[in-house]
Amino acid sequence: MTALNQPALAFEQAELAVPERQSPAGSGPRRSRFRRVGAERISWSTTTILVLCSLTVLLPLYVTVSMALKNGTQVVDGNAFSIPSPISFDGFVQAWTLTKFPVGLAISLLVTAGTVVATIILAAFASYAIARNWDRKLFRYSFFYLLAAMFIPFPVIALPQIQLTGRLGLDNPLGVIILATMFQLSFSVLLFTAFLRSIPLELEESARIDGATTWQTFWRLIFPLLAPMSATVGIFAFLYAWNDFMMPSLIISDPALQTLPVRQNLFQTQFSNNYNVAFASYLMAMAPAIVAYLFTQRWVMAGVTQGAVKG
Repeated sequence: MTALNQPALAFEQAELAVPERQSPAGSGPRRSRFRRVGAERISWSTTTILVLCSLTVLLPLYVTVSMALKNGTQVVDGNAFSIPSPISFDGFVQAWTLTKFPVGLAISLLVTAGTVVATIILAAFASYAIARNWDRKLFRYSFFYLLAAMFIPFPVIALPQIQLTGRLGLDNPLGVIILATMFQLSFSVLLFTAFLRSIPLELEESARIDGATTWQTFWRLIFPLLAPMSATVGIFAFLYAWNDFMMPSLIISDPALQTLPVRQNLFQTQFSNNYNVAFASYLMAMAPAIVAYLFTQRWVMAGVTQGAVKG
């Protein structure tokens, strides 16, 4: 036996010599101090609530898909939950033509993309200035002013906004982009500011020592670090701009330049009892938002939680 194996053998003999700890009489087997992995108890109350919340979303979605795939005879049978048999795509064909879907889709994409890009850039600029100059009253009060704007809904100031955009020639998709960006700015600045406070100042100090200006420090160092929060802000701005109905309907004066949600309302009288056409148009309009959220929803919680903890 080599000298290297002797300590291991001595340790095994000492371990075997230690007597087992006996549990008190009548108390049964001793419970382990550590819970087994995967043996956690199921919270049935929480599970029930989650199932009910899921049903409130899945059932309307199922009805929408089912009605869109039915023909004109099946949609009036009084059973919205029945499975379409046979499956018909006539509703999608008619909705594509009646709502001029390609034109509406292009305008909605333009408005949404413009709102997302403008919101991310402007909110990042404002948040960086506020977070790094918090000791100055002007920047601190500007932050509180933006937070107060979150409590002002668009319908309250809709009339002056309509008059202002009309006089400035912004009664078009460009005006919608500007207003949508302004209404998303408050919440976006709140998210960006919380995230910026978690970024160490030493990174910026080292960049300034190397000769970087404030502009270079922001674009080359800070803005790339804001990528998770930029994704979160972009998702919220996308969902807001894509699904918004009231603002485009009031601001855009030309019906040919309306977005998809407004086009559905404009052609609602043409659907009459053709519910399959109506539900097909609804499904076509909300499909891009659902797809975008499914592919990017993991960044929503990632960005929010990263900004919640400093360090």
